[in-house]
Amino acid sequence: MSVNEWLGVLSNEQALNALVAHNWPLGCALIALLVFLETGLVLLPFLPGDSMLFAAGAVLGLAGLSPLWPVALISAAAIAGDGVNYAIGRSRLGRLFIRRGWVKPAHLAKTRAFFERFGGPTVVIGRFLPIVRTVAPFLSGLTAMPWRRFALYNALGALLWAGGLMLTGYWLGQNGWVRQHLDWLSVGLMPTTSLLWLAVPLLLRWRRSRAARLAAA
Repeated sequence: MSVNEWLGVLSNEQALNALVAHNWPLGCALIALLVFLETGLVLLPFLPGDSMLFAAGAVLGLAGLSPLWPVALISAAAIAGDGVNYAIGRSRLGRLFIRRGWVKPAHLAKTRAFFERFGGPTVVIGRFLPIVRTVAPFLSGLTAMPWRRFALYNALGALLWAGGLMLTGYWLGQNGWVRQHLDWLSVGLMPTTSLLWLAVPLLLRWRRSRAARLAAA
């Protein structure tokens, strides 16, 4: 394949899914590369994410292939990507990115708002939110979050995000109705998962505040 053909595959989810179906090791390796680039380089928050993982899992299910190694590979790429992004934020390079305006102020402000609301678990929650997914590890490094704490959130978020979405797609991909409507389901998945993962910490916070009020009473 020529360079232009490779670029076309990387930017086209349908082409990636077709590649997974015909050559799953290469297709999953390219998806792992995209995941690493999206999570590892704070300059690339626009690459495909949730829907790509869900669709890839569904394609594996349709082909009757085991999801074990693809999930392990892509989860490892997500963990490595966030680790690199954290290291960039922790280094002088992170401050250079901000001074040069290479990281959009609006993206930083949006992610800071999540950190102020949810704290460290933003690294986990942010996996399911475009832009926040890319900027959260960078901001974690920039604010000197302890490495061990970040590493825990990083691994947990990667497994829930990559593993959860791919295994959900794999399981649903064996359903006939899902097969016929895979494109629509992939498109609708991103806002649905984002809303769900925003609701979880809000519910937990509400329960804690309610328990505190009852205890005070």
